[in-house]
Amino acid sequence: MTSTTSAPSGFEIRRIESRDYAGVVTALSGLTTVGDLTQSQFDEIVAYWDTLLLPGRDDGARCFNTSVIIESQSGRVAAVGTVLVEKKLIHAGGLVGHIEDIAVNPEYRGKQLGKVLINHLSALGSALGCYKVILDCDEKNVGFYEKCGYTRAGVEMQVRIAQ
Repeated sequence: MTSTTSAPSGFEIRRIESRDYAGVVTALSGLTTVGDLTQSQFDEIVAYWDTLLLPGRDDGARCFNTSVIIESQSGRVAAVGTVLVEKKLIHAGGLVGHIEDIAVNPEYRGKQLGKVLINHLSALGSALGCYKVILDCDEKNVGFYEKCGYTRAGVEMQVRIAQ
């Protein structure tokens, strides 16, 4: 699937690939604990995501759409994020997009790439037929997501499962 929004000059947006391993791990490490994820594990996960096609679609639309923003000249990963498309039992079997794991590599912060990525993933959810696209965030990030057009809706709850 092609990009649904344009990247700023000098950057491109595309689906995640094996060659993005180091840059994605670096970006996500600034967001949360990545752990000891090997290149092989990374490749297995990306390959698995590529098998998850949206039900009833014959155009190759996938349930997991992880995008990276790449600096065109160097090929380095500048940012990463995912929209997971869920088929619901409610809303007549409608689709909901869940934006997850938005991370910008430290040296690329301040270039509006996070906003570009959110807009891209939101537009991708819309293009895939989602009736809404949602995300969870820390309180400190609410202002950023409001600037991207998101509004508060409900309360996130969680239970941490010991592993």
